[in-house]
Amino acid sequence: MRAFVWFLGMIILGLGAIAVLTYPAWIVLHPYFEFPFHRLGERIGMLVLLGVFLLSARRLGVGDRASLGYGVPRRMFLRDMSFGLIFGVVSMSAIVALMTAIGLLDWTPAGNADAAAVGKLVLLRLSSGLAVAFIEETFLRGAMLTAIERESGSTTAVVLTAIVYSASHFFASFHIPPDQVSTGSGIDLLRGTLDLLSRPFYIADAFLCLLAVGVVLGAVRVATGNIATCLGLHAGWVWVMLLVHELSNPVRTAPLGFLLSRFDGFVGWLVLAWTIVLGLGLRYFYARRVAR
Repeated sequence: MRAFVWFLGMIILGLGAIAVLTYPAWIVLHPYFEFPFHRLGERIGMLVLLGVFLLSARRLGVGDRASLGYGVPRRMFLRDMSFGLIFGVVSMSAIVALMTAIGLLDWTPAGNADAAAVGKLVLLRLSSGLAVAFIEETFLRGAMLTAIERESGSTTAVVLTAIVYSASHFFASFHIPPDQVSTGSGIDLLRGTLDLLSRPFYIADAFLCLLAVGVVLGAVRVATGNIATCLGLHAGWVWVMLLVHELSNPVRTAPLGFLLSRFDGFVGWLVLAWTIVLGLGLRYFYARRVAR
């Protein structure tokens, strides 16, 4: 478990940097740049996490392409990533269609948008989905899973990275207006960032759903030996979800509204059930692939 503790320590250092360094950075930069306080804190946390990881990668034995999940020829990587992207979009679109059919989504915002705006939004959210997938898959299913798997085996690695993956989605964006920033605002920002994790019953359905997604992605990583398919799946799912958030509203008052989480109005019991079905399907697919 040493590797897991090491990675957990990196994350804690990144969070701690938000509390300690954001206010001093704000004092230095705010007179010249209009950075929102919370945005500055987020960037500091990410930079500290990245710096600690780069300094620790060789010690943990994850400084090479294979350990990061990129250890296959480029052509094969792009092929598998493309497959994952297509499957991710199709599978998430299917659950969106089901949500629409049972009255859980109101598409009025989409009807008010013109074609050019929608086309631009599609491209922007694709880039967002790819960026999120590259960052999270490289760190979690690449470096972290590899390091834990070497010490504790595949099952432990998949479960632990899935827990971290799910928890990371509940780091809230906590805003502090410029005129309310003070010496203790860094601590306030960290407290607000972690607030959702202090309300387990509020996020339970969303947490379990994202945990299942993390397990599926981890299992695919173990089955394929790289993160190409994981990256595509992740990007495809995020792409569709971001578009749904922009172009529709959740209908929480619908008879089946409880299937949508209070967290974001999307992930919840319905997506959890669908994720389990997808996971079983992918497991069967890769079992057949290995057998051949």
